[in-house]
Amino acid sequence: MLRTHNCNEIRKENIGETVTLAGWASAIRDHGGVIFIDLRDHFGTTQVVFHDEKMLENVNRETVIQVTGKVVARDEETVNPKIETGFVEVHVEKLTILGPSKNMLPFEIETSKQTREDVRLKYRYLDLRNPELHKNIVFRSQIISYLRRQMEEMGFLDLQTPILTSSSPEGARDYLVPSRKHPGEFYALPQSPQQFKQLLMVAGFDKYYQIAPCFRDEDARGDRSPGEFYQLDFEMAFAEQEDIFAVGEKVLYNTFKKFSNKEVSPAPFRRITFKDAMLHYGSDKPDLRNPLLIEDLTDFFADVEFGAFKGKPVRGIVAHCADQSKKFFEDSLKYALSIGMKGLGYLTLKDGGFKGPIDKFLTTEQRSHLIDMLGMKDGDVVFFISDGKTVVDGLAGGIRKWLGERLNLIDNNKFEFCYIVDFPMYELNPDTHKIDFTHNPFSMPQGGLEALENKDPLEINAYQYDIVCNGIELSSGAVRNHNPEIMRKAFAIAGYGEEEVARKFGALYTAFQYGAPPHAGMAPGIDRMVMLLADEDTIRDVIAFPLNGAAQDLMMNAPSRVTEQQLEDVHIRVREV
Repeated sequence: MLRTHNCNEIRKENIGETVTLAGWASAIRDHGGVIFIDLRDHFGTTQVVFHDEKMLENVNRETVIQVTGKVVARDEETVNPKIETGFVEVHVEKLTILGPSKNMLPFEIETSKQTREDVRLKYRYLDLRNPELHKNIVFRSQIISYLRRQMEEMGFLDLQTPILTSSSPEGARDYLVPSRKHPGEFYALPQSPQQFKQLLMVAGFDKYYQIAPCFRDEDARGDRSPGEFYQLDFEMAFAEQEDIFAVGEKVLYNTFKKFSNKEVSPAPFRRITFKDAMLHYGSDKPDLRNPLLIEDLTDFFADVEFGAFKGKPVRGIVAHCADQSKKFFEDSLKYALSIGMKGLGYLTLKDGGFKGPIDKFLTTEQRSHLIDMLGMKDGDVVFFISDGKTVVDGLAGGIRKWLGERLNLIDNNKFEFCYIVDFPMYELNPDTHKIDFTHNPFSMPQGGLEALENKDPLEINAYQYDIVCNGIELSSGAVRNHNPEIMRKAFAIAGYGEEEVARKFGALYTAFQYGAPPHAGMAPGIDRMVMLLADEDTIRDVIAFPLNGAAQDLMMNAPSRVTEQQLEDVHIRVREV
């Protein structure tokens, strides 16, 4: 071994011993002939001291060195109680350069997070030396290890599914891989192991899980990395919705409780219907840390002679903010305009009466009814949102979020989980005016075949569900449609003939005709879990080698051009556009 100890192991008990350490010279300080280096490795830092500056010839910051020397107690004035090795230092007798480093670094390691992201990602191996980022990646590994242990304790088998598969319409664009042996044909990287895990259930396996890589050609967001991501994918045979919920609750509660000091909402997690989530929170990803609720005031304003609200849905949000400054209300209007609203009406309740332009349109009885209906108290303000049916809930959700943040109502010391349930099975495509699936097409419709044959498709709910934490979707899942007859009818409503279903989903469709058990599952996103637990704002800070927002790997220069021979091998000709 090139070392006797790691850089975080040296303690007072080692005083007098001769040790050998190896690591990176993270900081070099010259104190008039006595030179101090903070020697850093994966585990931590030890201060090493040189009394002969000639030993440090060709040693720059981030040079990898091996040092041998005696452990001594630090002088009282130099003790650093913030680190475990802060009471001792190593007086170096021998130094060997193991890996030289250039004199000029692209950025300072300790403050790399303040550097432009494109530079950070180009030199990601340096960025990851930042102790904070390094800790995130170690943290991620620990979380994944714990997730595996939990799943295996519950009897789930860790089974791998293919990376090279066929293209499948799952909502996002596929990454395609041309075939050399089959000209003009392509593999696709899996958007998820969806069909394979269902086929494992058909094959007779009872409980499957996988830390699954997924590939989707979609745009980046703060909580979404383009290109690839990982999820805790699991499926259970002979399972109903609540069986899946119990597993999800246990795994997520235990994980968030173990790896965070924040308060975690206990099981059972709240169940909120999609309809209620959109109405009362303005989002199917509600942040339950925000106590504000949206109320439907459409019926109330139907009898109010106020032209701006006539014939439109109206939503109201009550917040205790009457004493806020004039600027606060000006800012609220600016925000409303920025998200596409035409204005933001409000009424202030003070001294038992309303103040605001809308008040003159209300009768005494209507004022009293509004106060009672909304449970308003003196000092409350009710904000009104009114617009088209398809956008009003989202706009109200934006105002709710803005008010919660601006009024400091959000408790950042909590993880609030909930299940969103009863998603609509179908929706009307605004462009084609045809019925489409809203979510996973393999979901079981509530009411089964009878509902499909007798109900308005837009009134049918599916056994589809999401797990949401602090306004971030962690997982989606469903009870699967395993019955060929129900599947044929479900796809027919969405405009798919049996031949098309058999062509696009051939393996699954055929397999279900040979005896498929009822089954269900979900797939919490690992990257998002780690991001929340690490308290990071962007998912890229918890992934070792992420793509940038434009789906590029700046370090490896991917995607990149390939040679004409490589293209010829896979029967591809590039057309310049």
